[in-house]
Amino acid sequence: MEKKTTVSDAELEILEVLWEAGKALNASEIRSLLEKNKKWERTTVLTLIQRLVKKGMLDQEKREVYYYIPKVERKDYVKEETRNFVNKFFKGNAGNMAAALMSDDSLTKEDIEELRDFFNSRF
Repeated sequence: MEKKTTVSDAELEILEVLWEAGKALNASEIRSLLEKNKKWERTTVLTLIQRLVKKGMLDQEKREVYYYIPKVERKDYVKEETRNFVNKFFKGNAGNMAAALMSDDSLTKEDIEELRDFFNSRF
């Protein structure tokens, strides 16, 4: 993602459905998969999809109907959003973020062990 694109929580739900599917889906398929958690009208889903297309987050392909696929992988989106979060709230210092998590007991002992194992495997 070259430029920062703001995605709403509702738009992110559309992206999550597509990332999980791992293939192009049409609006009806997206709505059907969303129905597990959301009771959005067809027009709502179409509006969200069109916003994502306009923002450059989705490609659309005309078949018998339009099919949509994310232009960015989930891991890349999460990486960029994490970077933006750290920059915004911790002045770019991930250590400060970790300290904030530690200071309010947000991390369990298991979380800390998992992080330690991760860091030890990387360095």
